[in-house]
Amino acid sequence: MLKLAIDFGSATTKIYRLGSGVVLSEPTCVAVLKETGEIRAYGSEAKKLLGKTSDQTEVVFPLYEGQIVNEKLAGALLEYFLSKVVKRTFGTEALFCVSCGCPAEDREKYYRVAKAAGLNRISFAESPFLAALGEDVPLSESNPVFCVDVGAGQTSVAAFSLEGIIAGLSMSVGGRNMDVHIIDHVAENFNLKIGTLSAEKLKTTVGSLIERDNQSMIVNGRDVITGKPRSVSLSSENVLFPIRVYVDKILEYTELVLRKLPAEVSAAVCKNGIFLSGGTAGLAGFADYVAERLQMETHLARDPQMAVVLGGGRALGDAALLRRIRME
Repeated sequence: MLKLAIDFGSATTKIYRLGSGVVLSEPTCVAVLKETGEIRAYGSEAKKLLGKTSDQTEVVFPLYEGQIVNEKLAGALLEYFLSKVVKRTFGTEALFCVSCGCPAEDREKYYRVAKAAGLNRISFAESPFLAALGEDVPLSESNPVFCVDVGAGQTSVAAFSLEGIIAGLSMSVGGRNMDVHIIDHVAENFNLKIGTLSAEKLKTTVGSLIERDNQSMIVNGRDVITGKPRSVSLSSENVLFPIRVYVDKILEYTELVLRKLPAEVSAAVCKNGIFLSGGTAGLAGFADYVAERLQMETHLARDPQMAVVLGGGRALGDAALLRRIRME
């Protein structure tokens, strides 16, 4: 039987095939003709059109802040992704990675989308569990783990053991918020209007939480005053504020969860430290910034963006473990 772990994320979809590893990582978007709803492009090809289409075409992300907002497009996109990694979907077992505390109504949307894409054996597991598994963090009933998983549209924070979630939450804060704020920040401070792709590239290339980091890159856009094309060199320091404001918000909620922990769990977390995953956690200086703010040791995943889906793959290979962590 084919077994897949699917991280159907707001920005990127990752699929792990048991026995093969990660077999797909593509943007979760489609390019659609506005009048007819016909899909022109999927995934990577659709994202290339972002900000460059005519009035007749728009690029749509069917997931927003970790939630499916367009089931029809989400189903078509998932079906396309599946067609690239498996010959047939019937009988395939799929484990979907979802946010901490994902409510039943949201899981029902994932279920309907999965069914529309041809999947009929579906289960769910929360991202903090899977991120820990993806990093081979020892899980047991008596060894609580604390994980912060920072995605594009949603961040999950949780303390947990094999007994389940001890305390946790998910929030609609992530890498996409930073992109939007970078666009506004550059327009306000440098009179340059840049697009979503440029903002994302600026964040991933020079975005840093290291004070006085001197990385820089040339950014192209439209002059806010003259309307003409213009370029400007921006440094890590120039985009520090729009990045840090959202990291601080994540840490504010992280502290709320830490304060809810029973004394013995707090002691274990203090000893084990905090595990960080998700693409945004890979920003330069992120782990050190978190460690300094929370006064705790941090452990950054070797591949932060892939940690969750790798954990999903590990869970698929261990039926007993999967029974323990999957959501009912």
